Order: sequence, then structure tokens, then C-alpha cells
Amino acid sequence: MKHKIVITAQGHKGTLETLLREFDCGKLWEAADRGAFLKERAPRVRAIAHFGHSKVDGPLMDALPKLEIVANFGVGVDQIDLEAAKKRKIIVTNTPDVLNDCVADCAMALVLNALRKLPQSEAYLRSGYWPTRGPYPLCTSLGGKTMGVLGLGRIGEAIARRAQTFGMKIRYHNRSKKDVAYPYDKDAVELARNSDVLMVVIPGGAQSSKLVNAKVLDALGPEGYLVNIARGSVVDEPALLKYLQEKKIAGAGLDVFADEPRVPAEFFALDNAVLFPHVASATVETRKAMGDLQIENLRRHLAGKPVLTRVA
Repeated sequence: MKHKIVITAQGHKGTLETLLREFDCGKLWEAADRGAFLKERAPRVRAIAHFGHSKVDGPLMDALPKLEIVANFGVGVDQIDLEAAKKRKIIVTNTPDVLNDCVADCAMALVLNALRKLPQSEAYLRSGYWPTRGPYPLCTSLGGKTMGVLGLGRIGEAIARRAQTFGMKIRYHNRSKKDVAYPYDKDAVELARNSDVLMVVIPGGAQSSKLVNAKVLDALGPEGYLVNIARGSVVDEPALLKYLQEKKIAGAGLDVFADEPRVPAEFFALDNAVLFPHVASATVETRKAMGDLQIENLRRHLAGKPVLTRVA
């Protein structure tokens, strides 16, 4: 008999196909009556496969009293109430490491595009302006600039290594110092003050909500750039928009937003912002690896074996 699980939201196609093949899956996002759906599955559901921005909170856990594991597709677990899970002795897993390189590549693409204005220069060419208006205006080099990495975890370190190959200098801030050669700054404001590019890589959640605020943007200054591949919630989005509009910072590269997929239309009018639709890990290879790890955690737990990537 297949194990009964709940899937919270529409997710990666290949991963969903495997889940549907291997498990008896209930699709929570399709339930017309959420309460009735959960009540019907409650006696046998031991696992949740979690995708996207849906919440896995205490009430959902209580509605599934046999729940033992929440397997998340992705590294960030800010949509899962970890304290509620701990209280109920529910294991939470995520998919670290398999997406480090892909996200770091995208982060550097945002740096390149923000400083070199590559999308804007291509639009200039496609608009036919080159013959009539002359060469596209000069932009900014990466070499010799300082990147401040706000959150030097595994992805942050991968970004730092790439930035160094472009001739950039690295410094960082974490909640605690790491055994690395990069200079350490005591807080986000000091890091921004010492950086030309502030790279945001911190996890989402209540502790980091709007950590990058007006004070941080003031410290970054009119020649500084903000790049965010973390979570939209970690940046004060209205403040960032205002600072970009008023040229109080030089520019931004953003892969994440506060209310995805709804992005404030004012961002679209900016010529000093490069905007990606949350695609940092969006390659065929990486998404497959993420799904494989999510599923393997489910398989192992339901077979009575230790999971591979338990969230602390």
C-alpha cells in the first residue's frame, strides 16, 4: 500500500510526477473544502511535500495528527513554522547544496547586468538608437569593486568565489564570524557602508524581515548597488523603490520580491533596476536535483531511515 501524503502546492513537474507515482498524494491546493480534505486524509498522512509560498503552520500540522515529516522543495523554509514543527516533533527537511552553483551564477548575472546595464544596452540597440544617438552611455566595471555579502552561507561563499574571479574584493556580515579570510563587518549598515555592491543572501523569516532598510540603503549610498537573491521579505521594498526612483542608490538587481508574483509596476519604469522573476535556481538540472533530494528524504523517513538534509 502506498504511503498517503499531502502536497501543498503546484510544484516542479517532474517531481510531482514522481510523487504521484510513488505515493498516494492529496493535492491541497486543489481542495474545494480544505477542512474536509484534511479530515479525510488525517488518519493516515505521515508526510507533507511542500512547494512554493503556501504556509505550513501549526493549524495545518494539528489537522494532520499523524504527521511526521515536512519535506521542502528548496533551501528556504520561512514558509514553514519551525517552532511549531519542533513542538510537535515533526522533522523538516530542505534541499541545500544542490542549487548553490546555479543560484551563485544567477547572482553574478544580476551583478553584471546591474553594473554594466546589459539589458538596457540591448534594448537601446533593438530600438534602433545606435545609428541615430551614438554609442550607449558608459557604465560601471566590476573589477576593483567591493562586494559585501550579507549572509555568507554555502550560497554566499559560492557567490564570493565567483565575484573574486571578476576581480572584486569581498567582505561579509553574518550573525557570527566565520573562519574565512574576508573582512567581517558588525552589522548590515557597516557592511553596506564598506561595499560597492551589497549582495543579500540571508534566509527569510521574522528575524530578517526588512533587515535591508533605509538606514542600510543610506549607508550603501548613491554609487552603491543592491542585489537580492534571498527573499523579498528581507528588503524594505517601498524604501528600495523610493531610493531607486530618487537615485539615492546607483541601481539594483532583484530576483525576489515581497509579494510574488505580484511586483509593483513602478519597478518596471526604472532604468536602474534589473528584474528577474525568481529564477535563480530555475534550470532543468538544478530543479531535478532539488526534487530528487526532496523525494529521497520522504522515501528514507517513510522507510524508517534517517533523512539526508534535516533542518536544524
